[in-house]
Amino acid sequence: MSASLATRRTLAGLLAVGALIGAAAVPAAADDHRRDHRGPHSSIAIGDVENADRGRDQRALNREWVEVKNTGRHSVNLRGFTLTDRDGNRYRFQDLRLDGHSSVKVHTGNGRDTHRDVYQDRRHQIWDERDTATLRDNRGNVIDTESWGRRGHHHHR
Repeated sequence: MSASLATRRTLAGLLAVGALIGAAAVPAAADDHRRDHRGPHSSIAIGDVENADRGRDQRALNREWVEVKNTGRHSVNLRGFTLTDRDGNRYRFQDLRLDGHSSVKVHTGNGRDTHRDVYQDRRHQIWDERDTATLRDNRGNVIDTESWGRRGHHHHR
């Protein structure tokens, strides 16, 4: 028993449409996998860096900062995240929820922590003219690095 020509053509058309839909779905699935591979904190990054002129007064220490920004829509709790310099100086974030599309400046000196500014409470500057800031998540995974110095800024994700 053979199927009619019209039935075979209809079946062939449906199979072709299914193949096209399947082919279009593969890049979307690959994109989702790539997003998952970057990790749950892919919207968190180091922003601007300001290493102030040398000085030991509190104003000089508070003019020195590294910005951590959230480029995503959803807030992220930075509890346990760390920010380190090339010499191993480390700042550990406490319970700080960084809203979507916002940032926080991590100042070297003393001050009162807010949602926009936090302070390391140090008495000496830590960010040198040539240095690297490294941001790690609460599991120690590198989220972002930013280097600056003789050859300008270099951003690595």
